[in-house]
Amino acid sequence: MKIIVTGGAGFIGGNFVHLMVNKYPEDHIICLDALTYAGNLATLKSVMDKPNFSFVKGDIANREFIYDLFEKIKPDIVINFAAESHVDRSILDPEVFLRTNVIGTSVLMDACRKYGITRYHQVSTDEVYGDLPLDKPDLFFTEATPLHTSSPYSASKASADLLVLAYHRTYGLPVSISRCSNNYGPYHFPEKLIPLMIINALHNKSLPVYGDGLNVRDWLYVTDHCEAIDLIVRQGKVGEVYNVGGHNEVNNLTIVKTICSILGKSENLIEYVTDRQGHDRRYAIDPAKIHSDLGWLPKVKFEDGIVKTIEWYKQNKDWWEPIISGEYQKYYESMYQGKFNN
Repeated sequence: MKIIVTGGAGFIGGNFVHLMVNKYPEDHIICLDALTYAGNLATLKSVMDKPNFSFVKGDIANREFIYDLFEKIKPDIVINFAAESHVDRSILDPEVFLRTNVIGTSVLMDACRKYGITRYHQVSTDEVYGDLPLDKPDLFFTEATPLHTSSPYSASKASADLLVLAYHRTYGLPVSISRCSNNYGPYHFPEKLIPLMIINALHNKSLPVYGDGLNVRDWLYVTDHCEAIDLIVRQGKVGEVYNVGGHNEVNNLTIVKTICSILGKSENLIEYVTDRQGHDRRYAIDPAKIHSDLGWLPKVKFEDGIVKTIEWYKQNKDWWEPIISGEYQKYYESMYQGKFNN
């Protein structure tokens, strides 16, 4: 099969490309990525020379380009990871999120309709559900939970999800959607919580924690997520949504303290900063459907995954050191300068 993986030079997409190229040597994996700030060809270094892998640089919202690509490749499957995904950036500049996450999704599906595919899969997020109260730990997001977004990012992803389901109902496009909890692991862009804290701690820099740090996320090791997507695409029902969660609920402050402990760093590095606008308090996914229908369960516990992740960042400085210089450093300073609480 010919499989287009959009956003395949990003964090989750890159890990997925590694899985697919090595697991299915008989399939041709085409990575399509615009190589914006979060796209990094270094993530794909180990698969670049594989005979069943190709890389194409391009924008999923460019209709002419996408149609030309589909005409040439004639893919069997399209898996859409391509998205602007950082909440803080969406608050600063919502429009680019709408262009990539909504318009880009529609362009891809129009190409799928025009040239024919066996499956279009949309990689979404649990953030489309909004948040859950901290004082009700028995509440979880299910596939039937109403969409209730909190940021321009989550609103753009929810819009894309609804569009995907509409294309299925209106045009009969064979689609599926997965909504995952927070991922962590190798190749995670350094502006995200876990890699940011690891890298800052390695440099004995301050560890900025939003608000009181008690916001809870359900953490999913990235390889578990990639295996779930592969399973959904190959065995999941057309037109269905599957929640993919890790059963690893941890609050942000605990994560930061855990990283300090593993690296032998003082918790005095922790500094509380002004909270993010519209900051969701708790995410927690019920993955019962994907377990009962497809037999998937996460394999990596958080206490093991965080050690593996820290070790990866310690051993792969050549991947992240170039990223934290230049433009990213300017963005980091704009986000946190003047926000530290005394």
